[in-house]
Amino acid sequence: ANEQVRKREIRDHHQLQTHKYCGIVADSLFVDNSSQATNMIGEESLQPIGQPLGKSSSSKLSHGSSSNLELSSHGDEQTTEFRIKASDKSGSKPISLWHDVTLVHVDPATDRPTPYLNFVCEIPKFTRKKFEIATDEVGNFIKQDEKKGVLREFKKGDIFFNYGCLPRTWEDPTFVHPDAEGCRGDNDPVDVCEIGSRIIGTGDIRPVKVLGILCMIDEGEADWKVVTIDAEDKWAPFLNDVDDVEKLLPGTLSAIREWFRTYKIPDGKPPNVFGLDEKFMDKHYALEIIKECNHAWKELITGEKERNLEKCDAEVRGLVRKLSKSNLLDLDADDDDNAPTF
Repeated sequence: ANEQVRKREIRDHHQLQTHKYCGIVADSLFVDNSSQATNMIGEESLQPIGQPLGKSSSSKLSHGSSSNLELSSHGDEQTTEFRIKASDKSGSKPISLWHDVTLVHVDPATDRPTPYLNFVCEIPKFTRKKFEIATDEVGNFIKQDEKKGVLREFKKGDIFFNYGCLPRTWEDPTFVHPDAEGCRGDNDPVDVCEIGSRIIGTGDIRPVKVLGILCMIDEGEADWKVVTIDAEDKWAPFLNDVDDVEKLLPGTLSAIREWFRTYKIPDGKPPNVFGLDEKFMDKHYALEIIKECNHAWKELITGEKERNLEKCDAEVRGLVRKLSKSNLLDLDADDDDNAPTF
């Protein structure tokens, strides 16, 4: 009986927090006019995420979860030609993990948006190979980063959290955030540190709860790090903001900050520095940064950003123009509206 009471209390607490989070997302971040977005408020907890019921009514060019995707490896793993590619289940259409996956997670059982965001894992926890989405290649497949033909790994050692990015976000190199110590965006999707217990594979997509954010300054560029937890992790019901992480998992945040401060030292580079007095900002602040970066992504893929580069220096113009934006050039307006987006 006591165990049943405890489980009921946990469930009720999680549902309350889910409703609060839904309200933040629906009221502050959604621009979608469909009933999918507005009906999120008041939904019961969506844990665990269900299995697909059948053919989705979402955009054929957008994927709200990993349910209709599959990954395949191409080339020899220890070479610069190695790629991890995503495609639909039929294998007929390549999928960009940057452009074709929605930012907001969609429950495959209901085909409706959840309170969670999609996280694309690039580097699984307890590994060190520096895999990343190839933002400058058509298809945006995942590759191992290289420098002068040498494959890169973290010389510091294995990373202790799952590391990747948020799809449909872009840290605009023409924009200087007022809290970023005068530094522009780093020209990549927004980075994510997922602190759950499971090891998430390279290329896998997981629904995550946003908890907070850290502003790292990396060689003169703003490089935001969003702290999240897998929506189905055992700690997820108890972690709803950055203060919960500090209270229930003490030392986690400082360990993340010190990892990023020191990981380039073995390469002969100085320690990284941080904005905002090195503080992890709360969930609300994190969602505002994500909102800005999703807006920047829209400007990028519609061509609006490139049409307004005249005032930028040649280096920035080159950074923007080398990015691959081809996956969404034929995206219909109706298709884009049907997919839940910020």
